[in-house]
Amino acid sequence: MTDLLVCMEDNLCTFSPCISFVLVGVLGQKLDNGETNRGLFFPYGLMTSAAKRKGSPCLQDDNSRSDKKLRYSMPSLPEDIWHHIHSLLPLRDAARTACVSRTFLGFWRCYPNLTITRETLGLVRLEDEKDGMSYETSCDLATKIDHILRNHSGTGVKALKLEINDFPVFCTYGDLDRWLHIAVRPGIEKLDLWLRPILSAVSVYNFPCSLLLNGSGKSLRHLHLSSCTFRPTAGLDCLRSLTSLELYEVRVTEDDLRCLLSSLVALEELRLVDCEELIFLKIPSLLQRLSNLVVHDCENLEVIESKAPNLSGFEYMGPQVQLSLGDSLQDIYINGSGRGWDIVHYAWAKLPCMVPNLEVLEISTSYLSDTLVVPAGKFLHLRHLFIDGFCRPDYDHFSLVSFLDACPYLETFRLFVEHDFMEDELVLGDFSHDLRQMPGHLHSNIKDVQILGFYSTKSIIELTCHILENATSLESLTLDTSYTAILCSDSKNGKCLPMNRDMIMEAHKALLAVKRYILGKVPSSVELKVVEPCSRCNDLEILVQERKLVEPAQSESAQEFPLGKNK
Repeated sequence: MTDLLVCMEDNLCTFSPCISFVLVGVLGQKLDNGETNRGLFFPYGLMTSAAKRKGSPCLQDDNSRSDKKLRYSMPSLPEDIWHHIHSLLPLRDAARTACVSRTFLGFWRCYPNLTITRETLGLVRLEDEKDGMSYETSCDLATKIDHILRNHSGTGVKALKLEINDFPVFCTYGDLDRWLHIAVRPGIEKLDLWLRPILSAVSVYNFPCSLLLNGSGKSLRHLHLSSCTFRPTAGLDCLRSLTSLELYEVRVTEDDLRCLLSSLVALEELRLVDCEELIFLKIPSLLQRLSNLVVHDCENLEVIESKAPNLSGFEYMGPQVQLSLGDSLQDIYINGSGRGWDIVHYAWAKLPCMVPNLEVLEISTSYLSDTLVVPAGKFLHLRHLFIDGFCRPDYDHFSLVSFLDACPYLETFRLFVEHDFMEDELVLGDFSHDLRQMPGHLHSNIKDVQILGFYSTKSIIELTCHILENATSLESLTLDTSYTAILCSDSKNGKCLPMNRDMIMEAHKALLAVKRYILGKVPSSVELKVVEPCSRCNDLEILVQERKLVEPAQSESAQEFPLGKNK
């Protein structure tokens, strides 16, 4: 203890200013509730037993040669209030206050929120940001985790989050077991275990399920595991308070999950990411509180079946699977990019009957097919439709009119278009008399339409004109030609995401197409927003001058326009 108090003298001057301000702020709240203000201290005014010792360098007046010392009195408050104040401090500040007094040392040994990561320990280095975490950082992280948990009593922990890198180089499986047994005790509510094993690791950490059987599982509300093996047994029916379960790169089978889920009666959110052993995911009907299901990149998964009666949100990313989701779903996001799954076609053909109460549908795909089969029904409750797709050069965007027809109460439509710049179609001649129309297909409830990645192909111009002519309640139309989601106003380096030469040239053609075919069809009641490339980060004018582009007269044909195919 003597060494600790000596350490205090060296650390008082390095305390983060937020320590005192948080303490004063909390005390201010207590005063507002009727507490006395006698003894209230100002920032950096903590009086400690060690500060009373002669010669304390941090609390002496630098301008005085005398032995007179600055002394402040602690507010006279109950210990439980001080303990609560201490629990509100960030991890590093809470650890530093252990040097202030024996009382704060006792508080630190019972500190409730053990979030031990690079960020909370201040171990984020510039070289780590560029090249990934260095061995030096991984070693420091493991050493500090061991030091913190060795000095913790294990009581009072409400949340534990461990980030362990290059596992098991700098700590062993036994070390991790010991750390978990110190902190995971009755009363814990949140457990996050982030393991990042080395690529050459020959085995995977086996999470000790027995850890949750000593009463710890009864209070647990959030469980997050990564890069480990998880084999729950029938004895884990103690997890009846668990509301959130997240498994990332975890070895778990459908039998393991079935055994676990059968007892999670309070579960509200289930998130499964890159769990390669899963083939069949079945959600039982007893999970009546489950409202959100997220499944990403479980590459061997073939079937997802949910009987949870109140499931309202579903997010899926991966290869095509057989879905059976129940009729309570209101919000669906499906991403099949890079896997040859035409999700637009699938959603059109399957979802109206499968999820009749759907209100929000967001789909992303790298494969779009023009052919849309006759749907089994209509989306009678769909209000918001978002489509993100990579299009072949010959893709017919105008075919999406049929999808809009199946959504009679749609209010928001957003289309994000990615396409091949090598084969784009030129429409800068006069094609106004050749644009297709579908009269009688009214979309009376659409109010907001956004087309991101708008470019100068005939079918997307036809789709835009159709919406302008048939969306009778339309209030806003956004045509974004910039092909970038990162603007200089939002980026760390103050620059927009760079556009290559083909993208900038296509944006220029798209702007000309808007002027020629779209502008004259916009009703006065509709606000048209045309987003151009940033003139500072992606200078359009310089490229235009280099290519000596001049907008052709209305009588010129597309073939006479000098761009041709982009190189």
